[in-house]
Amino acid sequence: MGAKLIADSGATKAEWCVVNKGKVKTIFTQGISPYFLSKEQIRQLLEKELLPKLKNFTISEVYYYGTGLGNPANAKMVRSVLKQLFTKAEKVEADHDLSAAAKALCGKNKGIACILGTGSNSCYYNGKKILKNSPGLGFILGDEGSGAYLGKKVIQYYLYNTFDEELKAKFETKYNVSNIDILEAVYKKPMPNRYLAGYALFLAENRGHYMIENIIEDGLNDFFFNHLYKYGESWLYPINFVGGIAWGFRDVLQDLCKTYELELGTILKNPMEGLIRYHK
Repeated sequence: MGAKLIADSGATKAEWCVVNKGKVKTIFTQGISPYFLSKEQIRQLLEKELLPKLKNFTISEVYYYGTGLGNPANAKMVRSVLKQLFTKAEKVEADHDLSAAAKALCGKNKGIACILGTGSNSCYYNGKKILKNSPGLGFILGDEGSGAYLGKKVIQYYLYNTFDEELKAKFETKYNVSNIDILEAVYKKPMPNRYLAGYALFLAENRGHYMIENIIEDGLNDFFFNHLYKYGESWLYPINFVGGIAWGFRDVLQDLCKTYELELGTILKNPMEGLIRYHK
């Protein structure tokens, strides 16, 4: 019996865990977004950053979860690369990050699974598969409650001069950027969603100030109202969350669940520990 390889990949970084005889080895590589990398580039990246660290293992099963794999063509491409690299594996699966969230958070139980990271997403999961998914409109039209959404609010408050003197001074000391720098990064440079999400850190560092609390609460409330409110199942099963934003502002999620009379389930910083449990 060989080892299992479980991967959770965003666009920035990927976490790979080898589960072998009850022991877990973790490897990090660059993230893989099939929207930005070709089949050949993905293969080269993995040959360089992953394979050398797996020399001592015979991989018999591969479970890969990643960004952009909601698109069946992308999932097929990533699966074929993995099959080329792991020729001895009897099982090679490639699925999207929402499926990873659902399995990690709910296991074999029914529930609502939510991602609140750089972007946001949610679904109703019946213990086997995702049955309902609120449409993901990306960071320009949607992504309520995400790092990009909250970061955008921080920038708006700064550029519109809504922050009081204290917060304005703290913002300028921390970021030292001009209005032109910000607009250029958002409208002209690659990965604007990641750039915006970087400003969510300002919220975490200045908790307790009423303006900061308002941004966090309003941003997360928009997620509840636009997404969780639309699932009838939200009042029947626990609401579970994964991601850096969910973890960082878990106290606010707790309060919102009370306000909406929803049952709060699990909150995880990242899905890997839940995925290892699920695939054991």
